[in-house]
Amino acid sequence: MSSVSGAAAGNPSGMTAASRTLGSHEHHWFSEPTEPAKKSYVAWLLIAQFVFFVALLGPAIVGIGLKIIDLQHQGAISADGANAAAAVLGGWGALFATIANVVFGRFSDRTTSKWGRRRIWIVTGTVIMTIAFVVMAAAPTLLMATIGWSLAQLGANMTLAPFIATLSDQVPKFQRGKISAWLGIAQNVGVLGGTYVAQMFQTNMFMMFVAPSILAVAAMIVFAFVLPDKALPVKPPRATFYEWWNTFWVSPAKHPDYALAWWSRFLITFASFGFTAFRVFYLINHVHVDEKDVAAVITLSVLINTVCLVAASAIAGWLSDRLGRRKAFVWISTVLFAIGTYALIHIQDVPSFYVLEALMGIAYGIYVGVDLALVVDVLPNPDDAGKDLGVFNMANALPQTAAPLVGGFLVYVGDKTGNNYTLWFTVCGVLALIGAVVIFPIKKVK
Repeated sequence: MSSVSGAAAGNPSGMTAASRTLGSHEHHWFSEPTEPAKKSYVAWLLIAQFVFFVALLGPAIVGIGLKIIDLQHQGAISADGANAAAAVLGGWGALFATIANVVFGRFSDRTTSKWGRRRIWIVTGTVIMTIAFVVMAAAPTLLMATIGWSLAQLGANMTLAPFIATLSDQVPKFQRGKISAWLGIAQNVGVLGGTYVAQMFQTNMFMMFVAPSILAVAAMIVFAFVLPDKALPVKPPRATFYEWWNTFWVSPAKHPDYALAWWSRFLITFASFGFTAFRVFYLINHVHVDEKDVAAVITLSVLINTVCLVAASAIAGWLSDRLGRRKAFVWISTVLFAIGTYALIHIQDVPSFYVLEALMGIAYGIYVGVDLALVVDVLPNPDDAGKDLGVFNMANALPQTAAPLVGGFLVYVGDKTGNNYTLWFTVCGVLALIGAVVIFPIKKVK
Protein backbone atom coordinates (compact mmCIF):
# COMPACT_ATOMS: atom_id res chain seq x y z
CA MET A 1 0.00 0.00 0.00
CA SER A 2 1.12 3.59 -0.43
CA SER A 3 2.95 5.28 2.40
CA VAL A 4 0.88 7.35 4.80
CA SER A 5 1.71 8.93 8.12
CA GLY A 6 0.43 11.00 10.98
CA ALA A 7 -3.30 11.78 11.07
CA ALA A 8 -3.79 10.33 7.59
CA ALA A 9 -2.75 6.97 8.95
CA GLY A 10 -5.30 7.17 11.70
CA ASN A 11 -2.70 8.02 14.34
CA PRO A 12 -3.73 9.95 17.42
CA SER A 13 -2.09 13.30 17.96
CA GLY A 14 1.48 12.91 19.14
CA MET A 15 2.04 9.55 17.40
CA THR A 16 3.95 9.49 14.12
CA ALA A 17 5.30 6.81 11.88
CA ALA A 18 8.95 5.92 12.36
CA SER A 19 11.27 4.33 9.84
CA ARG A 20 12.17 0.65 9.57
CA THR A 21 15.78 -0.43 9.99
CA LEU A 22 16.79 -1.44 6.45
CA GLY A 23 18.36 -4.83 5.95
CA SER A 24 16.98 -6.27 9.21
CA HIS A 25 13.71 -7.55 10.56
CA GLU A 26 13.65 -4.98 13.35
CA HIS A 27 11.07 -2.29 12.70
CA HIS A 28 9.54 0.64 14.49
CA TRP A 29 6.57 1.74 12.46
CA PHE A 30 5.10 4.03 15.12
CA SER A 31 6.41 5.94 18.10
CA GLU A 32 4.91 5.52 21.57
CA PRO A 33 1.81 7.66 22.17
CA THR A 34 2.64 10.75 24.21
CA GLU A 35 -0.68 12.62 24.42
CA PRO A 36 -3.82 11.53 26.28
CA ALA A 37 -5.96 8.94 24.52
CA LYS A 38 -9.08 10.29 22.80
CA LYS A 39 -12.11 10.34 25.09
CA SER A 40 -14.34 8.67 22.49
CA TYR A 41 -11.84 5.82 22.17
CA VAL A 42 -11.64 5.33 25.95
CA ALA A 43 -15.43 5.46 26.36
CA TRP A 44 -16.11 2.84 23.69
CA LEU A 45 -13.16 0.73 24.78
CA LEU A 46 -14.87 0.33 28.15
CA ILE A 47 -18.39 -0.09 26.72
CA ALA A 48 -17.25 -2.72 24.22
CA GLN A 49 -15.24 -4.52 26.92
CA PHE A 50 -18.28 -4.66 29.19
CA VAL A 51 -20.72 -5.93 26.54
CA PHE A 52 -18.20 -8.42 25.16
CA PHE A 53 -17.57 -9.98 28.55
CA VAL A 54 -21.27 -10.19 29.33
CA ALA A 55 -21.48 -12.30 26.19
CA LEU A 56 -18.35 -14.38 26.81
CA LEU A 57 -18.10 -14.94 30.56
CA GLY A 58 -21.76 -15.58 31.37
CA PRO A 59 -21.42 -18.81 29.36
CA ALA A 60 -17.92 -19.44 30.75
CA ILE A 61 -18.77 -19.05 34.44
CA VAL A 62 -22.33 -20.36 34.63
CA GLY A 63 -23.41 -21.45 31.15
CA ILE A 64 -20.98 -24.36 30.76
CA GLY A 65 -22.07 -25.85 34.07
CA LEU A 66 -25.75 -25.42 33.20
CA LYS A 67 -25.16 -26.94 29.76
CA ILE A 68 -23.49 -29.95 31.36
CA ILE A 69 -26.43 -30.36 33.76
CA ASP A 70 -28.79 -30.10 30.76
CA LEU A 71 -26.83 -32.83 28.96
CA GLN A 72 -26.97 -34.96 32.12
CA HIS A 73 -30.75 -34.62 32.18
CA GLN A 74 -30.80 -35.73 28.54
CA GLY A 75 -28.65 -38.77 29.40
CA ALA A 76 -25.70 -37.55 27.29
CA ILE A 77 -23.40 -37.36 30.37
CA SER A 78 -23.31 -39.75 33.33
CA ALA A 79 -24.26 -38.66 36.84
CA ASP A 80 -20.62 -38.77 38.05
CA GLY A 81 -19.15 -37.31 34.87
CA ALA A 82 -19.81 -33.60 35.44
CA ASN A 83 -16.28 -32.61 36.56
CA ALA A 84 -14.71 -34.64 33.76
CA ALA A 85 -17.04 -32.98 31.23
CA ALA A 86 -16.14 -29.54 32.60
CA ALA A 87 -12.45 -30.40 32.19
CA VAL A 88 -12.97 -31.47 28.56
CA LEU A 89 -15.00 -28.39 27.63
CA GLY A 90 -12.74 -25.96 29.44
CA GLY A 91 -9.52 -27.58 28.27
CA TRP A 92 -10.35 -27.69 24.56
CA GLY A 93 -11.82 -24.20 24.60
CA ALA A 94 -8.74 -22.74 26.24
CA LEU A 95 -6.43 -24.54 23.78
CA PHE A 96 -8.22 -22.82 20.89
CA ALA A 97 -8.07 -19.54 22.81
CA THR A 98 -4.31 -19.85 23.26
CA ILE A 99 -3.59 -20.42 19.58
CA ALA A 100 -6.07 -17.80 18.33
CA ASN A 101 -4.86 -15.08 20.68
CA VAL A 102 -1.26 -15.31 19.53
CA VAL A 103 -1.91 -15.92 15.82
CA PHE A 104 -4.45 -13.16 15.36
CA GLY A 105 -2.44 -10.77 17.49
CA ARG A 106 0.39 -11.31 14.99
CA PHE A 107 -1.96 -11.01 12.00
CA SER A 108 -3.27 -7.71 13.32
CA ASP A 109 0.28 -6.33 13.71
CA ARG A 110 0.95 -7.08 10.03
CA THR A 111 -2.43 -6.20 8.53
CA THR A 112 -2.08 -3.65 5.72
CA SER A 113 -5.74 -2.75 5.19
CA LYS A 114 -6.51 0.91 4.63
CA TRP A 115 -8.96 0.52 7.53
CA GLY A 116 -6.10 -0.06 9.93
CA ARG A 117 -4.49 -3.04 11.64
CA ARG A 118 -7.01 -3.97 14.30
CA ARG A 119 -10.59 -3.28 13.12
CA ILE A 120 -11.24 -6.24 10.81
CA TRP A 121 -10.16 -8.82 13.40
CA ILE A 122 -12.10 -7.20 16.24
CA VAL A 123 -15.41 -7.37 14.36
CA THR A 124 -14.89 -10.68 12.55
CA GLY A 125 -13.92 -12.51 15.73
CA THR A 126 -17.07 -11.39 17.53
CA VAL A 127 -19.23 -12.61 14.64
CA ILE A 128 -17.52 -16.03 14.72
CA MET A 129 -18.05 -16.22 18.49
CA THR A 130 -21.78 -15.55 18.04
CA ILE A 131 -22.20 -18.26 15.39
CA ALA A 132 -20.31 -20.73 17.60
CA PHE A 133 -22.63 -19.99 20.52
CA VAL A 134 -25.58 -21.03 18.32
CA VAL A 135 -23.84 -24.39 17.87
CA MET A 136 -23.19 -24.75 21.60
CA ALA A 137 -26.71 -23.78 22.64
CA ALA A 138 -28.24 -26.39 20.33
CA ALA A 139 -25.63 -29.12 20.98
CA PRO A 140 -27.22 -32.49 21.87
CA THR A 141 -23.91 -34.10 22.91
CA LEU A 142 -20.75 -33.25 24.80
CA LEU A 143 -18.79 -33.49 21.53
CA MET A 144 -20.94 -30.84 19.80
CA ALA A 145 -20.87 -28.61 22.88
CA THR A 146 -17.07 -28.89 22.94
CA ILE A 147 -16.85 -27.98 19.25
CA GLY A 148 -19.14 -24.98 19.83
CA TRP A 149 -17.18 -23.74 22.85
CA SER A 150 -13.82 -24.24 21.09
CA LEU A 151 -14.95 -22.18 18.07
CA ALA A 152 -16.40 -19.54 20.40
CA GLN A 153 -13.03 -19.25 22.12
CA LEU A 154 -11.28 -19.01 18.76
CA GLY A 155 -13.58 -16.14 17.71
CA ALA A 156 -13.39 -14.41 21.08
CA ASN A 157 -9.60 -14.40 21.07
CA MET A 158 -9.49 -13.29 17.43
CA THR A 159 -11.23 -10.22 18.85
CA LEU A 160 -9.38 -9.87 22.15
CA ALA A 161 -5.78 -9.91 20.91
CA PRO A 162 -6.11 -6.84 18.64
CA PHE A 163 -8.63 -5.22 20.99
CA ILE A 164 -6.18 -5.21 23.92
CA ALA A 165 -3.31 -4.26 21.59
CA THR A 166 -5.07 -0.93 21.00
CA LEU A 167 -4.06 -0.04 24.57
CA SER A 168 -0.41 -0.03 23.49
CA ASP A 169 -1.32 1.79 20.25
CA GLN A 170 -3.44 4.56 21.76
CA VAL A 171 -2.65 5.04 25.46
CA PRO A 172 0.50 6.78 26.79
CA LYS A 173 2.32 5.34 29.80
CA PHE A 174 1.04 7.99 32.19
CA GLN A 175 -2.57 6.91 31.52
CA ARG A 176 -2.13 3.15 31.39
CA GLY A 177 -2.65 2.42 35.08
CA LYS A 178 -5.96 4.28 35.21
CA ILE A 179 -7.32 3.02 31.88
CA SER A 180 -6.21 -0.58 32.45
CA ALA A 181 -7.92 -0.42 35.86
CA TRP A 182 -11.17 0.75 34.27
CA LEU A 183 -10.78 -1.89 31.57
CA GLY A 184 -10.50 -4.53 34.29
CA ILE A 185 -13.55 -3.07 36.02
CA ALA A 186 -15.54 -3.15 32.76
CA GLN A 187 -14.55 -6.78 32.27
CA ASN A 188 -15.57 -7.83 35.74
CA VAL A 189 -18.83 -5.87 35.72
CA GLY A 190 -19.38 -7.72 32.44
CA VAL A 191 -18.84 -10.97 34.33
CA LEU A 192 -21.55 -9.88 36.75
CA GLY A 193 -23.88 -9.00 33.90
CA GLY A 194 -23.17 -12.34 32.29
CA THR A 195 -24.11 -14.27 35.42
CA TYR A 196 -27.38 -12.33 35.68
CA VAL A 197 -28.16 -13.17 32.05
CA ALA A 198 -27.29 -16.82 32.68
CA GLN A 199 -29.54 -16.94 35.75
CA MET A 200 -32.38 -15.19 33.92
CA PHE A 201 -32.25 -17.59 30.96
CA GLN A 202 -30.94 -20.73 32.65
CA THR A 203 -33.70 -22.83 31.07
CA ASN A 204 -33.31 -21.22 27.62
CA MET A 205 -29.91 -22.12 26.20
CA PHE A 206 -30.31 -20.04 23.04
CA MET A 207 -31.08 -16.81 24.89
CA MET A 208 -28.33 -17.43 27.45
CA PHE A 209 -25.59 -18.09 24.89
CA VAL A 210 -26.60 -16.16 21.77
CA ALA A 211 -28.57 -13.01 22.64
CA PRO A 212 -25.74 -11.22 24.56
CA SER A 213 -23.29 -12.13 21.80
CA ILE A 214 -25.42 -10.36 19.18
CA LEU A 215 -25.19 -7.20 21.32
CA ALA A 216 -21.41 -7.71 21.50
CA VAL A 217 -21.21 -7.67 17.70
CA ALA A 218 -23.02 -4.32 17.65
CA ALA A 219 -20.74 -2.86 20.36
CA MET A 220 -17.57 -3.96 18.57
CA ILE A 221 -18.78 -2.47 15.27
CA VAL A 222 -19.28 0.91 16.96
CA PHE A 223 -15.86 0.60 18.66
CA ALA A 224 -14.26 -0.16 15.28
CA PHE A 225 -15.70 3.06 13.84
CA VAL A 226 -14.54 5.13 16.82
CA LEU A 227 -11.06 3.56 17.05
CA PRO A 228 -8.34 5.84 15.57
CA ASP A 229 -6.68 2.76 14.14
CA LYS A 230 -3.25 3.00 12.53
CA ALA A 231 -2.61 1.85 8.97
CA LEU A 232 0.88 0.54 8.34
CA PRO A 233 2.88 3.13 6.37
CA VAL A 234 4.44 0.43 4.15
CA LYS A 235 3.88 -3.26 3.58
CA PRO A 236 5.99 -5.25 6.05
CA PRO A 237 8.57 -7.70 4.69
CA ARG A 238 7.36 -11.25 4.12
CA ALA A 239 7.73 -13.22 7.33
CA THR A 240 9.82 -16.39 7.20
CA PHE A 241 8.66 -19.69 8.65
CA TYR A 242 11.03 -19.11 11.58
CA GLU A 243 9.48 -15.70 12.25
CA TRP A 244 5.97 -17.14 12.22
CA TRP A 245 7.11 -19.88 14.57
CA ASN A 246 8.50 -17.14 16.81
CA THR A 247 4.98 -15.70 16.92
CA PHE A 248 4.51 -18.05 19.88
CA TRP A 249 7.74 -17.03 21.60
CA VAL A 250 9.43 -14.10 23.29
CA SER A 251 12.94 -14.89 24.50
CA PRO A 252 13.09 -14.89 28.32
CA ALA A 253 16.88 -14.45 28.09
CA LYS A 254 16.53 -11.22 26.09
CA HIS A 255 13.43 -9.98 27.90
CA PRO A 256 13.53 -11.32 31.50
CA ASP A 257 11.06 -8.76 32.89
CA TYR A 258 8.48 -9.81 30.32
CA ALA A 259 9.09 -13.48 31.16
CA LEU A 260 8.67 -12.91 34.90
CA ALA A 261 5.44 -10.97 34.34
CA TRP A 262 4.28 -13.83 32.08
CA TRP A 263 4.83 -16.43 34.79
CA SER A 264 3.12 -14.34 37.43
CA ARG A 265 0.04 -14.00 35.22
CA PHE A 266 0.10 -17.71 34.35
CA LEU A 267 0.16 -18.81 37.98
CA ILE A 268 -2.56 -16.51 39.30
CA THR A 269 -4.76 -17.34 36.30
CA PHE A 270 -4.19 -21.04 36.92
CA ALA A 271 -5.36 -20.59 40.52
CA SER A 272 -8.35 -18.51 39.41
CA PHE A 273 -9.55 -20.99 36.80
CA GLY A 274 -8.76 -23.85 39.13
CA PHE A 275 -11.75 -22.58 41.08
CA THR A 276 -13.88 -21.21 38.23
CA ALA A 277 -13.84 -24.44 36.22
CA PHE A 278 -15.36 -26.39 39.12
CA ARG A 279 -17.37 -23.67 40.90
CA VAL A 280 -20.83 -25.05 40.05
CA PHE A 281 -19.98 -28.53 41.28
CA TYR A 282 -17.94 -27.24 44.26
CA LEU A 283 -21.04 -25.37 45.47
CA ILE A 284 -23.32 -28.34 44.91
CA ASN A 285 -21.07 -31.03 46.40
CA HIS A 286 -18.89 -29.19 48.95
CA VAL A 287 -21.08 -26.30 50.14
CA HIS A 288 -24.27 -28.38 49.58
CA VAL A 289 -26.18 -25.81 47.52
CA ASP A 290 -29.28 -27.24 45.87
CA GLU A 291 -28.89 -27.69 42.11
CA LYS A 292 -31.84 -25.39 41.36
CA ASP A 293 -30.33 -22.62 43.53
CA VAL A 294 -26.73 -22.73 42.29
CA ALA A 295 -27.16 -20.09 39.54
CA ALA A 296 -28.65 -17.62 42.04
CA VAL A 297 -25.86 -18.24 44.58
CA ILE A 298 -23.21 -17.70 41.90
CA THR A 299 -24.92 -14.51 40.70
CA LEU A 300 -25.01 -12.98 44.20
CA SER A 301 -21.44 -14.07 44.92
CA VAL A 302 -20.25 -12.48 41.67
CA LEU A 303 -22.14 -9.29 42.60
CA ILE A 304 -20.32 -9.16 45.95
CA ASN A 305 -17.01 -9.98 44.29
CA THR A 306 -17.53 -7.34 41.60
CA VAL A 307 -18.44 -4.51 43.99
CA CYS A 308 -15.28 -5.18 46.00
CA LEU A 309 -13.22 -5.61 42.83
CA VAL A 310 -14.41 -2.32 41.28
CA ALA A 311 -13.57 -0.33 44.41
CA ALA A 312 -10.17 -1.96 44.89
CA SER A 313 -9.27 -1.72 41.20
CA ALA A 314 -10.11 1.98 40.86
CA ILE A 315 -8.07 2.86 43.95
CA ALA A 316 -5.14 0.62 42.95
CA GLY A 317 -4.97 1.95 39.38
CA TRP A 318 -5.06 5.57 40.57
CA LEU A 319 -2.44 4.99 43.27
CA SER A 320 -0.19 3.07 40.88
CA ASP A 321 -0.11 5.96 38.40
CA ARG A 322 0.26 8.47 41.22
CA LEU A 323 3.17 6.66 42.88
CA GLY A 324 4.71 5.38 39.66
CA ARG A 325 4.80 1.86 41.10
CA ARG A 326 3.32 -1.43 39.89
CA LYS A 327 5.13 -4.38 41.52
CA ALA A 328 4.04 -3.85 45.13
CA PHE A 329 0.37 -3.79 44.12
CA VAL A 330 0.68 -6.95 42.03
CA TRP A 331 2.56 -8.73 44.84
CA ILE A 332 0.06 -7.83 47.57
CA SER A 333 -2.92 -8.79 45.43
CA THR A 334 -1.44 -12.15 44.42
CA VAL A 335 -0.64 -13.09 48.03
CA LEU A 336 -4.19 -12.21 49.11
CA PHE A 337 -5.59 -14.25 46.23
CA ALA A 338 -3.45 -17.25 47.22
CA ILE A 339 -4.81 -17.07 50.77
CA GLY A 340 -8.38 -16.82 49.48
CA THR A 341 -7.96 -19.79 47.16
CA TYR A 342 -6.66 -21.99 49.98
CA ALA A 343 -9.48 -20.82 52.27
CA LEU A 344 -12.07 -22.32 49.88
CA ILE A 345 -11.26 -25.67 51.48
CA HIS A 346 -12.69 -24.54 54.81
CA ILE A 347 -15.95 -23.04 53.53
CA GLN A 348 -18.98 -25.03 54.67
CA ASP A 349 -21.90 -22.65 54.14
CA VAL A 350 -23.13 -20.03 51.69
CA PRO A 351 -22.68 -16.91 53.92
CA SER A 352 -19.01 -17.81 54.49
CA PHE A 353 -18.62 -18.30 50.76
CA TYR A 354 -19.95 -14.77 50.18
CA VAL A 355 -17.42 -13.33 52.66
CA LEU A 356 -14.59 -15.14 50.90
CA GLU A 357 -15.80 -13.86 47.53
CA ALA A 358 -15.51 -10.32 48.93
CA LEU A 359 -11.89 -10.94 49.97
CA MET A 360 -11.00 -12.46 46.61
CA GLY A 361 -12.74 -9.56 44.86
CA ILE A 362 -10.51 -7.08 46.71
CA ALA A 363 -7.41 -9.16 45.90
CA TYR A 364 -8.20 -9.56 42.22
CA GLY A 365 -9.36 -5.94 41.99
CA ILE A 366 -5.94 -4.69 43.08
CA TYR A 367 -4.41 -7.07 40.55
CA VAL A 368 -6.47 -6.02 37.52
CA GLY A 369 -6.06 -2.39 38.48
CA VAL A 370 -2.31 -2.56 37.95
CA ASP A 371 -1.20 -5.73 36.17
CA LEU A 372 -2.10 -4.79 32.58
CA ALA A 373 -0.26 -1.48 32.97
CA LEU A 374 2.79 -3.39 34.22
CA VAL A 375 2.58 -5.77 31.27
CA VAL A 376 2.33 -3.00 28.65
CA ASP A 377 5.29 -1.25 30.31
CA VAL A 378 7.53 -4.33 29.84
CA LEU A 379 6.55 -5.17 26.23
CA PRO A 380 9.69 -5.79 24.15
CA ASN A 381 8.54 -3.81 21.07
CA PRO A 382 5.47 -1.52 20.89
CA ASP A 383 5.16 -2.16 17.12
CA ASP A 384 4.67 -5.88 17.84
CA ALA A 385 2.18 -5.20 20.63
CA GLY A 386 -0.44 -7.52 19.12
CA LYS A 387 2.03 -10.37 18.81
CA ASP A 388 3.71 -9.80 22.19
CA LEU A 389 0.41 -9.34 23.99
CA GLY A 390 -0.78 -12.47 22.21
CA VAL A 391 2.19 -14.39 23.63
CA PHE A 392 1.46 -12.83 26.99
CA ASN A 393 -2.18 -13.83 26.75
CA MET A 394 -0.99 -17.41 26.49
CA ALA A 395 -0.45 -16.90 30.22
CA ASN A 396 -4.21 -16.32 30.41
CA ALA A 397 -5.26 -19.07 28.02
CA LEU A 398 -2.90 -21.95 28.82
CA PRO A 399 -4.01 -22.13 32.48
CA GLN A 400 -7.59 -22.33 31.23
CA THR A 401 -6.52 -25.50 29.43
CA ALA A 402 -4.23 -26.81 32.15
CA ALA A 403 -6.31 -26.03 35.24
CA PRO A 404 -9.44 -28.00 34.22
CA LEU A 405 -7.33 -30.93 33.01
CA VAL A 406 -5.06 -31.07 36.07
CA GLY A 407 -7.97 -30.36 38.42
CA GLY A 408 -10.11 -32.93 36.62
CA PHE A 409 -7.50 -35.51 37.66
CA LEU A 410 -6.64 -34.28 41.17
CA VAL A 411 -10.24 -33.98 42.42
CA TYR A 412 -10.57 -37.74 41.88
CA VAL A 413 -7.40 -38.60 43.85
CA GLY A 414 -8.60 -40.53 46.90
CA ASP A 415 -12.22 -39.62 46.11
CA LYS A 416 -14.12 -41.61 43.49
CA THR A 417 -16.88 -38.98 43.40
CA GLY A 418 -14.43 -36.32 42.17
CA ASN A 419 -14.72 -33.95 45.13
CA ASN A 420 -11.20 -33.83 46.60
CA TYR A 421 -11.19 -30.04 46.73
CA THR A 422 -8.75 -30.04 49.67
CA LEU A 423 -5.91 -31.30 47.48
CA TRP A 424 -6.89 -29.21 44.46
CA PHE A 425 -7.28 -25.83 46.17
CA THR A 426 -4.07 -26.37 48.15
CA VAL A 427 -2.20 -26.81 44.88
CA CYS A 428 -3.88 -23.71 43.43
CA GLY A 429 -3.05 -21.61 46.50
CA VAL A 430 0.63 -22.61 46.44
CA LEU A 431 0.92 -21.80 42.73
CA ALA A 432 -0.66 -18.36 43.26
CA LEU A 433 1.86 -17.69 46.04
CA ILE A 434 4.73 -18.56 43.69
CA GLY A 435 3.15 -16.10 41.24
CA ALA A 436 3.64 -13.39 43.85
CA VAL A 437 7.29 -14.26 44.44
CA VAL A 438 8.33 -14.02 40.77
CA ILE A 439 7.28 -10.34 40.65
CA PHE A 440 10.25 -9.25 42.82
CA PRO A 441 13.08 -9.67 40.25
CA ILE A 442 11.40 -7.45 37.62
CA LYS A 443 13.72 -4.47 37.05
CA LYS A 444 12.14 -2.33 34.33
CA VAL A 445 9.10 -1.44 36.49
CA LYS A 446 9.14 -0.23 40.08
